[in-house]
Amino acid sequence: MENFEQLLDHYADITVNVGLNVQKGQDVLILAPVESPEFVRRTVKKAYQAGAKNVYVEWTDEAITRARFELAPDEAFQSYPAWRAGGYQALVDSNAAFLYIYSPNPDLLSGIDPARIATAQKVSAQANKKFSEAKISATVSWSIVSVPTDAWAAKIFPDLDASERIDALWKQIFTITRSDREDPEKAWTDHLNNLRNKMGVLNDKRFKALHYTAPGTDLTIELPAEHLWISGEMTNGKGTPFRPNLPTEEVFTMPLKSGVNGTVSSTKPLNFSGNLIDRFSLTFKNGRVVDFQAEKGYDTLKQIVQTDEGAHYLGEVSLVPHHSPISDTGLIFYNTLYDENASCHLALGTSFPFNYRGGREMTEKELAANGANYSLTHVDFMVGSGELDIDGESADGSRTPIFRKGAWVI
Repeated sequence: MENFEQLLDHYADITVNVGLNVQKGQDVLILAPVESPEFVRRTVKKAYQAGAKNVYVEWTDEAITRARFELAPDEAFQSYPAWRAGGYQALVDSNAAFLYIYSPNPDLLSGIDPARIATAQKVSAQANKKFSEAKISATVSWSIVSVPTDAWAAKIFPDLDASERIDALWKQIFTITRSDREDPEKAWTDHLNNLRNKMGVLNDKRFKALHYTAPGTDLTIELPAEHLWISGEMTNGKGTPFRPNLPTEEVFTMPLKSGVNGTVSSTKPLNFSGNLIDRFSLTFKNGRVVDFQAEKGYDTLKQIVQTDEGAHYLGEVSLVPHHSPISDTGLIFYNTLYDENASCHLALGTSFPFNYRGGREMTEKELAANGANYSLTHVDFMVGSGELDIDGESADGSRTPIFRKGAWVI
């Protein structure tokens, strides 16, 4: 690819300076697949140049992950390494920044008993409860980016020659993350300003509820009285801004836990822990999932919903225009980071405290009393399309169009 080295350098710059916004003296932990050494090395170098004190790298390997789920005894999934959970918490306590390099293989755990996967997910979530709370409350800075791997590229571009797939995916990533712009950091500043403007309009409106209509979807989502819309930028507990998703096209808030009614249908496949769930729907009554269907991955969807009681409720409602750099590619990325930023989406599971006015200073009990949801999980799924209409309902019963045919009209 022409100018690959320069584009990769831009991407590493954006990751460190826009996403994590690494500060002088800060520790950084990078969790990355073994297929990404070149990008990780550049990112480590950029982090040190930004002033990082220590940059640690934790590698993952798909073949090892698959072997564990195939061959390890059942009791291996009943516990989580205390040294690892303790290490993560120690980094939280030191105000470290966390970078996740997410390169999914949608078929990695195909054929593995969903119950075994669900047990591993639940045990990990319980062991890392405080760590997860630090992230969902934005106490610490964190960001997610993606790099190509052979398995992921093959899923997106099955008709291309194997030798062409990685370059094809890199090209998409560079464009979607604005790494191919003449001044990528300025392009991100302009983009985040646009998202911030939408956030401001929605916060000024103080809608009581949102009404979604599309083929297979007729859903009403009430919002807490003091809900807050947030865009692609957050501020950690030290007052330092960071951007958790690169790319990001969303403006999102907290639904009222007990205020969701109707049925919603997915519009893109959901890759969850190496298994695909596709063409599925969820039906809600007084906030709780009372029925669900899936043409593919039903058992995996069932395990998500049954993670705990909170997984039966929504924790996030996110607005993304149908026409965006990701959606306009016409591709399904089988990667929640990318697909959720190509589509309006919802999430089963825990709410984000910063989506409620004063929520970061509230206890879990206080947040729950104000309509927030709590769960060990948070799973985004895509519901947006070029056929989706969304109306905002005000306290006086009047309605304001927000989306028409998947596009902003507010």
